[in-house]
Amino acid sequence: MSSFSGFPRDALGFFGELEADNTRAWWLANKERFEVNVRAPMLAFTEAVDGRYRPMSTFRPNRDVRFSKDKSPYKTNIGAVGESDGGAIFYVHLDARGLMAAAGYYIMASDQLGRYRAAVDADRSGEDLVARAAALAKAKLAVVAGGEGELKTAPRGYPRDHPRIDWLRRKGLIVSKVFGTPGWIHSAKALDRVQELWAAAAPLNEWLDAHVGPSTLAPEELLR
Repeated sequence: MSSFSGFPRDALGFFGELEADNTRAWWLANKERFEVNVRAPMLAFTEAVDGRYRPMSTFRPNRDVRFSKDKSPYKTNIGAVGESDGGAIFYVHLDARGLMAAAGYYIMASDQLGRYRAAVDADRSGEDLVARAAALAKAKLAVVAGGEGELKTAPRGYPRDHPRIDWLRRKGLIVSKVFGTPGWIHSAKALDRVQELWAAAAPLNEWLDAHVGPSTLAPEELLR
């Protein structure tokens, strides 16, 4: 594995063209570009990250279209993810619009949601979360809902006028940043910038790991 030296400009061009022609024929004609200018740099990135974020796994390029109306066969991005011992994830993503990174709990399983809501409800831990989010906001980093967004109303068993209702409604919690296409993404500085974001998210991850932690559900239960 070669050392990480940035994401080539053609990686962005590759995904831009794939968005315009997401077909098997185009993919096969451009597969070498994917391997050389997209997959190899991302693998180098995952090998170069600090040990706190490893091991990292890259996502496969094929989409699961079994239950989707969109039958486009390929993802128009490449991503990689690592996980802390406590359960927080570290994510990086590249597509035609550039680079983004995130850290936190993207989607909470039902048992995690139960622990999360109990911690938000309790004054000491709930106010601690709000304070940590405020400190991150001062650093221009917003704590946002994860992949499943948030409930439109209070979760069952909690009043609608709860002082932390906005937090109770969330089903995931992450710090994310869209970097876009600055020139440094084509250099080794991309690794530094992503790891800086992950490190800045530590206060949120520490809270989540302490009060929520990984799901203890069996794999089949997670799919329900």
